[in-house]
Amino acid sequence: MAKYLISFPSAAMVVPDGELREVGRDAHAVIDQAKAVGVYVFGGGIDEDVPPVLVSADGAVAKGGYPWAPSLDGGFTVLELPSRDEAIAWAARIAKACRCDQELRVFGFDPQS
Repeated sequence: MAKYLISFPSAAMVVPDGELREVGRDAHAVIDQAKAVGVYVFGGGIDEDVPPVLVSADGAVAKGGYPWAPSLDGGFTVLELPSRDEAIAWAARIAKACRCDQELRVFGFDPQS
């Protein structure tokens, strides 16, 4: 089975006033379903209150991430699933719960991990 990253940037999640609690409930319900059937690996979101740093091979630390890359933020879920079709179905469930489109990517297998 492959591991799939299902994610969205913070700007994609536009929740109407008064619906944030409902969105949170619905999103947690989908994650609870994934846990119940044994496909959940981990999930969470980038803590946007803590700025990123870029650490070089010599240990030097610079404020910010890669200057040429878009900001990394938002929410992430990793599921282990038998097919891309199933991953698409789970991404659709998460999209419905979060009220925003989800990006789907597959992790390459690292036999030493």
